[in-house]
Amino acid sequence: MEQRFLKHKSRWFPIRAASGFLEVKEMASGEGKKSGEGKKPNANAKGGEWEKEGGEERDRLGLSYKKEENFGEWYSEYYDISGCYILRPWTMAVWETMQTFFDAEIKKMKIKNCYFPLFVSPGVLQKEKDHIEGFAPEVAWVTKSGQSDLEVPIAIRPTSETVMYPYYSKWIRGHRDLPLRLNQWCNVVRWEFSHPTPVYKLFIGLVNILDGCRSREFLWQEGHTAFATKEEADKEVLEILELYRRIYEEYLAIPVIKGKKSELEKFAGGFYTTSVEAFIPNTGRGIQGATSHCLGQNFAKMFDITFENEKGEKAMVWQNSWAYSTRTIGVMVMVHGDDKGLVMPPKVASVQIIVVPVPFKDADTQAIFDACDATVNTLNEAGFRAEADLRDNYSPGWKYSHWEMKGVPLRIEIGPKDLANKQARAVRRDNSAKIDIPIVNLVEQVKDMLDNIQQNLFDVAKQKRDACIKTVRTWDEFIEALGQKKMILAPWCDEMEVEKDVKARTKGETGAAKTLCAPFDQPDLEGVNCFVTGKPAKKWSYWGRSY
Repeated sequence: MEQRFLKHKSRWFPIRAASGFLEVKEMASGEGKKSGEGKKPNANAKGGEWEKEGGEERDRLGLSYKKEENFGEWYSEYYDISGCYILRPWTMAVWETMQTFFDAEIKKMKIKNCYFPLFVSPGVLQKEKDHIEGFAPEVAWVTKSGQSDLEVPIAIRPTSETVMYPYYSKWIRGHRDLPLRLNQWCNVVRWEFSHPTPVYKLFIGLVNILDGCRSREFLWQEGHTAFATKEEADKEVLEILELYRRIYEEYLAIPVIKGKKSELEKFAGGFYTTSVEAFIPNTGRGIQGATSHCLGQNFAKMFDITFENEKGEKAMVWQNSWAYSTRTIGVMVMVHGDDKGLVMPPKVASVQIIVVPVPFKDADTQAIFDACDATVNTLNEAGFRAEADLRDNYSPGWKYSHWEMKGVPLRIEIGPKDLANKQARAVRRDNSAKIDIPIVNLVEQVKDMLDNIQQNLFDVAKQKRDACIKTVRTWDEFIEALGQKKMILAPWCDEMEVEKDVKARTKGETGAAKTLCAPFDQPDLEGVNCFVTGKPAKKWSYWGRSY
């Protein structure tokens, strides 16, 4: 299909499928007369360069900014309502892969899927005071129908506790009704900021993470469960958290830390919150990857969710809620992406292998194309996700750049010499390593390479993350590490007022520092004092700026 372009102020911009996430991306940057101004690029030029005019220099197809130099502009996405996004097929495939894994695992735990309405009445929303106060600034309201004002405004769910729990109260009567374990895949709306930037900067479409803002709408799963005992609830909290760790580490190749949130950072109205925490070395910020909450009996009291136990006594249920969202994809992009574009872990890549023909002028082009088709068929039959790029209006060099930007883990090139030698050349996206593979060994070696790419992405990400972790024991060491954009492990007295004080004292242009989590794997506390107050420390916690 011919490349399409959009002309704006005498400049041509490609309407590109290059990343699978972008709608429009500028091919040339800067002011004044450039080789790309006023004309379309030559798609057949190597690497998708601008069509050469006279002796002028060409501009390559690719990103306008380097990740290390300008992270905020490294990749850009545009939508006319800020805080909203488009999930194109390349992105949706990642979400579906994680969804398939998680859905199968929770069904093994006898958790069932359901769906509750998007809209919430004000009366129900206000029922749990502490909970709704935590979300009040974020609630979006429907106030009109056509030209008429609604007599009673309707809220759009920021989360579903207040939507679901009135019905839990009706459905749960006796101990035989427990446990009740439901999950729903849905969207939620949180109108979290009043003056968002109009440029939506994450090309996967999740949150405006690059500016430190959140999205107004996102996809997620949310589980809501009820048990007869606290022990059952506690057990599930950790089981779900382990599934979230597996999503990040086994599928997205991102190292995370499992831990418990502070009282200040826990879920509004909950008993306690656990989370998996990731870290973005380029910005020196932590990011909450997913949460698993024990709600205790707070919501049961508010919504009268009671049951008759085996002794015939009335008792309150113990509840949990847990969720992960499309934020997972945003974290993947920021952790693994490079100056060429995306770098997709093989387990979640929509296309794991792209096969590119490399014909020469006098070569038998059809034979090369047939070999590419046969290679794709062999790989797909072996269980891989492979495609061939047989477009004849783009050069091999342009295709290389195109698929590198999309982040395909492995590229296989087949030219006349490869055909003659019964081999193919494989090029890795993660480290650009090249190897010639005999066709007879293709399936076996491709499997090994994809496994190696998956593991290498995790290992490299962990090395970078670990290099950004610093252990401190004093306030001065803490401030120094914060200035170095570190993820800080520090002992503290676990007092809410102290955490508030740290936030107030570190507030600046890049945001205040806060606790990220107290890791389950705790260093020794004997004889250790709080880095702020000097009081005996009660726990070690990770601190830092975060999204």
